[in-house]
Amino acid sequence: MDFWLNNEQKMLRYNIREFAEKEIASLALELDEKEEFSYDITRKMAELGLFGIYVPNEYGGAGMDYLSYIIAVEEICRIDGSQGATIAAANSLGIGPIYYYGNKKQKNQWLPRLCKGEILASFGLTEPEAGSDAGASKTTAKLDDGQWIINGSKIFITNSTNKMAGVCTVQAITGAGANGKKEMSCVLVPNGTPGFTAKKMTKKMMWRASDTGELYFDDCRVPEENLLGKRGEGFHQMLQTLDNGRLAIAAMGLGGAQGAYELALKYAKERQQFGKPIATFQVNAFKLADMATGIEAARNLLYKACFLKDQGKPFGKEAAMAKLYCSEVMGRVVNEAVQIHGGYGLMKEYNVERFFRDYKLLTIGEGTSEIQRLVISRQIGCYS
Repeated sequence: MDFWLNNEQKMLRYNIREFAEKEIASLALELDEKEEFSYDITRKMAELGLFGIYVPNEYGGAGMDYLSYIIAVEEICRIDGSQGATIAAANSLGIGPIYYYGNKKQKNQWLPRLCKGEILASFGLTEPEAGSDAGASKTTAKLDDGQWIINGSKIFITNSTNKMAGVCTVQAITGAGANGKKEMSCVLVPNGTPGFTAKKMTKKMMWRASDTGELYFDDCRVPEENLLGKRGEGFHQMLQTLDNGRLAIAAMGLGGAQGAYELALKYAKERQQFGKPIATFQVNAFKLADMATGIEAARNLLYKACFLKDQGKPFGKEAAMAKLYCSEVMGRVVNEAVQIHGGYGLMKEYNVERFFRDYKLLTIGEGTSEIQRLVISRQIGCYS
Protein backbone atom coordinates (compact mmCIF):
# COMPACT_ATOMS: atom_id res chain seq x y z
CA MET A 1 0.00 0.00 0.00
CA ASP A 2 1.31 3.44 -0.99
CA PHE A 3 0.75 5.83 1.90
CA TRP A 4 1.55 8.85 -0.25
CA LEU A 5 -1.05 10.62 -2.34
CA ASN A 6 -0.31 11.08 -6.03
CA ASN A 7 -0.10 14.55 -7.57
CA GLU A 8 -3.70 14.43 -8.81
CA GLN A 9 -4.99 13.62 -5.32
CA LYS A 10 -2.83 16.32 -3.74
CA MET A 11 -4.12 18.90 -6.19
CA LEU A 12 -7.70 17.75 -5.55
CA ARG A 13 -7.22 18.21 -1.80
CA TYR A 14 -5.72 21.67 -2.29
CA ASN A 15 -8.48 22.85 -4.63
CA ILE A 16 -11.33 21.58 -2.47
CA ARG A 17 -9.78 22.97 0.71
CA GLU A 18 -9.42 26.37 -0.95
CA PHE A 19 -13.01 26.19 -2.21
CA ALA A 20 -14.43 25.19 1.19
CA GLU A 21 -12.59 27.95 3.01
CA LYS A 22 -13.60 30.57 0.44
CA GLU A 23 -17.18 29.58 -0.46
CA ILE A 24 -18.54 27.64 2.55
CA ALA A 25 -16.82 28.81 5.75
CA SER A 26 -18.37 32.28 5.81
CA LEU A 27 -21.91 30.92 5.28
CA ALA A 28 -21.89 27.79 7.43
CA LEU A 29 -23.16 29.39 10.64
CA GLU A 30 -25.93 31.30 8.90
CA LEU A 31 -27.15 28.29 6.91
CA ASP A 32 -27.09 26.15 10.05
CA GLU A 33 -29.13 28.69 11.98
CA LYS A 34 -31.71 29.04 9.18
CA GLU A 35 -31.81 25.29 8.43
CA GLU A 36 -31.32 26.30 4.81
CA PHE A 37 -30.20 24.02 1.98
CA SER A 38 -27.91 26.11 -0.23
CA TYR A 39 -28.56 25.72 -3.94
CA ASP A 40 -25.75 28.15 -4.68
CA ILE A 41 -23.11 26.13 -2.81
CA THR A 42 -24.46 22.89 -4.28
CA ARG A 43 -24.17 24.27 -7.81
CA LYS A 44 -20.64 25.47 -7.10
CA MET A 45 -19.68 22.04 -5.74
CA ALA A 46 -21.07 20.55 -8.96
CA GLU A 47 -18.98 22.96 -11.04
CA LEU A 48 -15.95 21.79 -9.08
CA GLY A 49 -16.74 18.23 -10.15
CA LEU A 50 -17.68 16.84 -6.73
CA PHE A 51 -20.61 14.80 -8.04
CA GLY A 52 -19.66 11.55 -9.73
CA ILE A 53 -15.95 11.79 -8.92
CA TYR A 54 -15.50 8.00 -9.25
CA VAL A 55 -17.89 7.59 -12.20
CA PRO A 56 -16.23 7.00 -15.63
CA ASN A 57 -16.03 9.87 -18.11
CA GLU A 58 -18.49 8.16 -20.47
CA TYR A 59 -21.29 8.86 -17.99
CA GLY A 60 -20.17 12.38 -17.17
CA GLY A 61 -18.06 11.61 -14.12
CA ALA A 62 -14.46 12.56 -13.34
CA GLY A 63 -13.16 8.99 -13.66
CA MET A 64 -11.06 9.23 -10.49
CA ASP A 65 -10.56 6.56 -7.83
CA TYR A 66 -12.64 6.13 -4.69
CA LEU A 67 -9.94 7.55 -2.45
CA SER A 68 -10.17 10.83 -4.36
CA TYR A 69 -13.89 10.96 -3.62
CA ILE A 70 -13.21 10.29 0.07
CA ILE A 71 -10.63 13.09 0.16
CA ALA A 72 -13.25 15.43 -1.29
CA VAL A 73 -15.77 14.55 1.44
CA GLU A 74 -13.07 14.89 4.09
CA GLU A 75 -12.11 18.38 2.97
CA ILE A 76 -15.68 19.68 2.73
CA CYS A 77 -16.45 18.32 6.22
CA ARG A 78 -13.34 19.96 7.61
CA ILE A 79 -15.41 23.15 7.19
CA ASP A 80 -19.07 22.06 7.26
CA GLY A 81 -20.74 18.68 7.81
CA SER A 82 -23.99 19.78 6.17
CA GLN A 83 -22.37 20.42 2.80
CA GLY A 84 -20.35 17.24 3.24
CA ALA A 85 -23.58 15.33 3.80
CA THR A 86 -24.95 16.65 0.51
CA ILE A 87 -21.86 15.41 -1.35
CA ALA A 88 -21.62 12.08 0.48
CA ALA A 89 -25.28 11.17 0.07
CA ALA A 90 -25.38 12.31 -3.54
CA ASN A 91 -22.43 10.10 -4.46
CA SER A 92 -22.57 7.02 -2.23
CA LEU A 93 -26.33 6.65 -1.82
CA GLY A 94 -27.60 8.53 -4.87
CA ILE A 95 -25.28 7.89 -7.78
CA GLY A 96 -23.80 4.65 -6.41
CA PRO A 97 -26.76 2.26 -6.79
CA ILE A 98 -27.48 3.45 -10.33
CA TYR A 99 -23.83 3.22 -11.37
CA TYR A 100 -23.19 -0.19 -9.83
CA TYR A 101 -26.54 -1.90 -10.54
CA GLY A 102 -28.25 0.06 -13.30
CA ASN A 103 -28.49 -1.20 -16.86
CA LYS A 104 -27.08 0.77 -19.78
CA LYS A 105 -30.35 2.62 -20.38
CA GLN A 106 -30.73 3.62 -16.73
CA LYS A 107 -27.14 4.80 -16.54
CA ASN A 108 -27.50 6.89 -19.68
CA GLN A 109 -30.78 8.31 -18.45
CA TRP A 110 -29.64 9.39 -15.00
CA LEU A 111 -25.87 9.49 -14.51
CA PRO A 112 -24.92 12.40 -16.81
CA ARG A 113 -27.41 14.75 -15.12
CA LEU A 114 -26.45 13.49 -11.65
CA CYS A 115 -22.72 13.89 -12.31
CA LYS A 116 -23.26 17.45 -13.57
CA GLY A 117 -25.23 18.26 -10.43
CA GLU A 118 -28.33 19.20 -12.43
CA ILE A 119 -30.34 16.90 -10.17
CA LEU A 120 -29.72 14.91 -6.98
CA ALA A 121 -30.59 11.28 -6.25
CA SER A 122 -31.56 9.77 -2.90
CA PHE A 123 -31.69 6.28 -1.41
CA GLY A 124 -34.99 5.24 0.16
CA LEU A 125 -34.08 2.61 2.74
CA THR A 126 -34.87 3.66 6.33
CA GLU A 127 -38.48 3.46 7.51
CA PRO A 128 -40.17 4.46 10.76
CA GLU A 129 -40.10 0.79 11.86
CA ALA A 130 -36.98 -0.29 9.97
CA GLY A 131 -33.66 1.25 11.00
CA SER A 132 -30.89 -1.12 12.07
CA ASP A 133 -33.25 -3.96 11.14
CA ALA A 134 -33.50 -3.04 7.46
CA GLY A 135 -35.25 -6.34 6.77
CA ALA A 136 -38.26 -5.05 8.70
CA SER A 137 -39.20 -2.79 5.78
CA LYS A 138 -42.93 -2.58 5.05
CA THR A 139 -42.91 -0.58 1.80
CA THR A 140 -44.24 -2.76 -1.02
CA ALA A 141 -43.98 -2.73 -4.81
CA LYS A 142 -46.45 -4.93 -6.67
CA LEU A 143 -46.18 -5.60 -10.38
CA ASP A 144 -49.41 -4.95 -12.25
CA ASP A 145 -49.76 -4.78 -16.03
CA GLY A 146 -46.17 -3.66 -16.61
CA GLN A 147 -46.03 -1.19 -13.73
CA TRP A 148 -44.76 -1.25 -10.15
CA ILE A 149 -47.39 0.01 -7.71
CA ILE A 150 -45.54 1.30 -4.63
CA ASN A 151 -47.06 1.87 -1.20
CA GLY A 152 -45.31 2.76 2.04
CA SER A 153 -43.04 5.39 3.55
CA LYS A 154 -39.41 6.23 4.21
CA ILE A 155 -37.77 8.54 6.74
CA PHE A 156 -34.44 10.37 7.28
CA ILE A 157 -33.71 10.40 3.54
CA THR A 158 -30.98 12.89 2.51
CA ASN A 159 -31.30 14.99 -0.69
CA SER A 160 -34.91 13.97 -1.18
CA THR A 161 -37.09 17.08 -0.85
CA ASN A 162 -35.22 20.06 -2.34
CA LYS A 163 -36.06 21.33 -5.84
CA MET A 164 -32.96 19.60 -7.26
CA ALA A 165 -34.15 16.16 -6.08
CA GLY A 166 -34.63 14.11 -9.25
CA VAL A 167 -34.91 10.42 -8.44
CA CYS A 168 -35.04 8.05 -5.48
CA THR A 169 -33.86 4.44 -5.33
CA VAL A 170 -36.59 2.82 -3.25
CA GLN A 171 -36.10 -0.53 -1.55
CA ALA A 172 -39.42 -2.37 -1.37
CA ILE A 173 -40.91 -5.81 -0.82
CA THR A 174 -41.71 -7.26 -4.23
CA GLY A 175 -42.85 -10.72 -3.12
CA ALA A 176 -41.70 -13.71 -1.12
CA GLY A 177 -38.89 -16.16 -1.83
CA ALA A 178 -39.14 -19.95 -1.84
CA ASN A 179 -38.05 -19.95 1.81
CA GLY A 180 -40.89 -17.61 2.74
CA LYS A 181 -38.59 -14.66 3.40
CA LYS A 182 -39.32 -11.23 1.97
CA GLU A 183 -38.14 -10.65 -1.57
CA MET A 184 -36.54 -7.19 -1.58
CA SER A 185 -35.93 -5.22 -4.77
CA CYS A 186 -34.89 -1.67 -5.62
CA VAL A 187 -36.97 0.50 -7.93
CA LEU A 188 -36.13 3.92 -9.37
CA VAL A 189 -38.86 6.46 -8.65
CA PRO A 190 -38.52 9.96 -10.19
CA ASN A 191 -39.45 12.84 -7.92
CA GLY A 192 -42.76 14.31 -8.99
CA THR A 193 -44.27 10.94 -9.92
CA PRO A 194 -47.99 10.96 -8.97
CA GLY A 195 -48.43 9.26 -5.61
CA PHE A 196 -44.88 10.15 -4.47
CA THR A 197 -44.75 12.90 -1.85
CA ALA A 198 -41.63 14.26 -0.14
CA LYS A 199 -41.82 16.29 3.08
CA LYS A 200 -38.88 18.22 4.51
CA MET A 201 -37.82 17.36 8.07
CA THR A 202 -36.83 20.29 10.27
CA LYS A 203 -35.63 21.04 13.82
CA LYS A 204 -32.66 18.71 13.52
CA MET A 205 -29.81 18.88 16.02
CA MET A 206 -27.18 18.36 13.32
CA TRP A 207 -26.58 18.81 9.58
CA ARG A 208 -29.21 21.52 9.73
CA ALA A 209 -28.24 22.91 6.32
CA SER A 210 -28.61 19.55 4.58
CA ASP A 211 -31.88 18.30 3.10
CA THR A 212 -33.57 15.48 5.02
CA GLY A 213 -37.01 14.18 4.17
CA GLU A 214 -39.90 11.86 4.83
CA LEU A 215 -41.16 10.07 1.72
CA TYR A 216 -44.67 8.75 1.14
CA PHE A 217 -45.85 6.41 -1.60
CA ASP A 218 -49.58 6.07 -2.19
CA ASP A 219 -50.32 3.82 -5.19
CA CYS A 220 -47.29 5.37 -6.86
CA ARG A 221 -46.84 3.84 -10.33
CA VAL A 222 -43.59 3.55 -12.28
CA PRO A 223 -42.73 1.39 -15.31
CA GLU A 224 -41.53 -2.19 -14.79
CA GLU A 225 -38.24 -1.21 -16.46
CA ASN A 226 -37.45 1.02 -13.45
CA LEU A 227 -36.38 -2.10 -11.53
CA LEU A 228 -32.72 -1.66 -10.58
CA GLY A 229 -30.75 -4.80 -11.33
CA LYS A 230 -32.60 -8.07 -10.93
CA ARG A 231 -35.74 -8.70 -8.93
CA GLY A 232 -34.93 -9.95 -5.43
CA GLU A 233 -31.43 -8.43 -5.34
CA GLY A 234 -32.46 -5.35 -3.38
CA PHE A 235 -31.14 -6.48 -0.01
CA HIS A 236 -27.73 -7.32 -1.49
CA GLN A 237 -27.67 -3.98 -3.30
CA MET A 238 -28.51 -2.23 -0.05
CA LEU A 239 -25.72 -3.95 1.89
CA GLN A 240 -23.11 -3.13 -0.76
CA THR A 241 -24.35 0.45 -0.96
CA LEU A 242 -23.95 0.79 2.80
CA ASP A 243 -20.42 -0.64 2.63
CA ASN A 244 -19.53 2.10 0.16
CA GLY A 245 -21.42 4.70 2.16
CA ARG A 246 -19.57 3.80 5.36
CA LEU A 247 -16.36 5.01 3.76
CA ALA A 248 -18.00 8.38 3.12
CA ILE A 249 -19.35 8.59 6.68
CA ALA A 250 -15.87 7.77 7.93
CA ALA A 251 -14.53 10.59 5.77
CA MET A 252 -17.07 12.93 7.33
CA GLY A 253 -15.80 11.93 10.77
CA LEU A 254 -12.19 12.34 9.74
CA GLY A 255 -12.78 15.75 8.15
CA GLY A 256 -14.88 16.93 11.08
CA ALA A 257 -12.23 15.81 13.55
CA GLN A 258 -9.54 17.62 11.56
CA GLY A 259 -11.60 20.81 11.47
CA ALA A 260 -12.39 20.75 15.20
CA TYR A 261 -8.76 19.98 16.07
CA GLU A 262 -7.54 22.94 14.02
CA LEU A 263 -10.08 25.23 15.70
CA ALA A 264 -8.93 24.02 19.14
CA LEU A 265 -5.24 24.38 18.31
CA LYS A 266 -5.71 27.90 16.96
CA TYR A 267 -7.78 28.95 19.98
CA ALA A 268 -5.33 27.39 22.45
CA LYS A 269 -2.45 29.36 20.90
CA GLU A 270 -4.39 32.64 21.04
CA ARG A 271 -6.21 32.34 24.37
CA GLN A 272 -4.14 33.58 27.32
CA GLN A 273 -4.60 32.69 30.97
CA PHE A 274 -2.16 33.29 33.81
CA GLY A 275 -0.06 35.32 31.41
CA LYS A 276 0.58 32.76 28.67
CA PRO A 277 -1.22 30.83 25.89
CA ILE A 278 -3.27 27.92 27.22
CA ALA A 279 -1.63 25.68 24.59
CA THR A 280 1.51 25.79 26.76
CA PHE A 281 -0.29 24.16 29.69
CA GLN A 282 0.49 20.47 29.68
CA VAL A 283 -3.14 19.48 30.26
CA ASN A 284 -4.13 21.17 27.00
CA ALA A 285 -0.98 20.26 25.09
CA PHE A 286 -1.64 16.60 25.87
CA LYS A 287 -5.27 16.93 24.75
CA LEU A 288 -4.10 18.32 21.42
CA ALA A 289 -1.44 15.63 21.08
CA ASP A 290 -4.07 12.93 21.62
CA MET A 291 -6.33 14.60 19.03
CA ALA A 292 -3.56 14.67 16.42
CA THR A 293 -2.66 11.03 17.10
CA GLY A 294 -6.25 9.83 16.84
CA ILE A 295 -6.78 11.72 13.58
CA GLU A 296 -3.62 10.27 12.05
CA ALA A 297 -4.65 6.74 13.00
CA ALA A 298 -8.16 7.31 11.63
CA ARG A 299 -6.82 8.64 8.33
CA ASN A 300 -4.57 5.63 7.83
CA LEU A 301 -7.39 3.18 8.60
CA LEU A 302 -9.80 4.91 6.22
CA TYR A 303 -7.29 5.27 3.41
CA LYS A 304 -6.40 1.58 3.70
CA ALA A 305 -10.08 0.65 3.31
CA CYS A 306 -10.27 2.88 0.21
CA PHE A 307 -7.09 1.29 -1.15
CA LEU A 308 -8.68 -2.15 -0.83
CA LYS A 309 -11.82 -0.99 -2.64
CA ASP A 310 -9.81 0.64 -5.41
CA GLN A 311 -7.82 -2.59 -5.82
CA GLY A 312 -11.03 -4.61 -6.17
CA LYS A 313 -10.38 -6.49 -2.92
CA PRO A 314 -12.88 -7.22 -0.10
CA PHE A 315 -13.22 -4.13 2.06
CA GLY A 316 -16.43 -4.61 4.07
CA LYS A 317 -14.69 -5.27 7.38
CA GLU A 318 -12.32 -2.35 6.94
CA ALA A 319 -15.21 -0.07 5.90
CA ALA A 320 -17.06 -0.92 9.11
CA MET A 321 -13.91 -0.40 11.16
CA ALA A 322 -13.22 2.95 9.49
CA LYS A 323 -16.78 4.15 9.94
CA LEU A 324 -16.78 3.12 13.61
CA TYR A 325 -13.34 4.49 14.43
CA CYS A 326 -13.48 7.76 12.50
CA SER A 327 -16.90 8.69 13.87
CA GLU A 328 -15.85 7.94 17.45
CA VAL A 329 -12.52 9.73 17.00
CA MET A 330 -14.47 12.80 15.94
CA GLY A 331 -16.57 12.44 19.07
CA ARG A 332 -13.50 12.46 21.28
CA VAL A 333 -11.90 15.33 19.38
CA VAL A 334 -14.93 17.63 19.40
CA ASN A 335 -15.52 16.95 23.08
CA GLU A 336 -12.01 18.07 23.96
CA ALA A 337 -12.16 20.94 21.45
CA VAL A 338 -15.20 22.36 23.23
CA GLN A 339 -13.45 21.84 26.59
CA ILE A 340 -10.43 23.82 25.40
CA HIS A 341 -12.72 26.64 24.23
CA GLY A 342 -14.37 26.71 27.66
CA GLY A 343 -17.55 28.75 27.84
CA TYR A 344 -17.03 30.10 24.33
CA GLY A 345 -17.27 26.55 22.98
CA LEU A 346 -20.91 26.49 24.04
CA MET A 347 -21.82 29.54 21.98
CA LYS A 348 -23.22 29.21 18.45
CA GLU A 349 -21.03 31.95 17.02
CA TYR A 350 -18.07 29.62 17.57
CA ASN A 351 -17.86 26.93 14.90
CA VAL A 352 -16.74 24.28 17.36
CA GLU A 353 -20.28 24.20 18.81
CA ARG A 354 -21.63 23.16 15.39
CA PHE A 355 -18.95 20.49 15.02
CA PHE A 356 -19.94 19.12 18.44
CA ARG A 357 -23.57 18.73 17.31
CA ASP A 358 -22.75 17.36 13.88
CA TYR A 359 -20.61 14.47 15.07
CA LYS A 360 -23.44 12.56 16.75
CA LEU A 361 -25.16 11.61 13.51
CA LEU A 362 -22.01 9.79 12.41
CA THR A 363 -22.42 7.21 15.19
CA ILE A 364 -26.03 6.61 14.13
CA GLY A 365 -26.46 7.09 10.37
CA GLU A 366 -25.72 4.33 7.83
CA GLY A 367 -25.37 1.78 10.59
CA THR A 368 -24.99 2.68 14.26
CA SER A 369 -21.72 2.09 16.09
CA GLU A 370 -23.40 -0.95 17.63
CA ILE A 371 -24.18 -2.36 14.18
CA GLN A 372 -20.60 -1.70 13.04
CA ARG A 373 -19.33 -3.75 15.98
CA LEU A 374 -21.78 -6.50 15.01
CA VAL A 375 -20.50 -6.47 11.42
CA ILE A 376 -16.87 -6.51 12.55
CA SER A 377 -17.40 -9.28 15.10
CA ARG A 378 -18.98 -11.45 12.40
CA GLN A 379 -16.10 -10.70 10.01
CA ILE A 380 -13.50 -11.79 12.57
CA GLY A 381 -15.37 -15.03 13.20
CA CYS A 382 -17.04 -14.50 16.57
CA TYR A 383 -20.30 -15.92 15.22
CA SER A 384 -22.14 -16.38 11.93
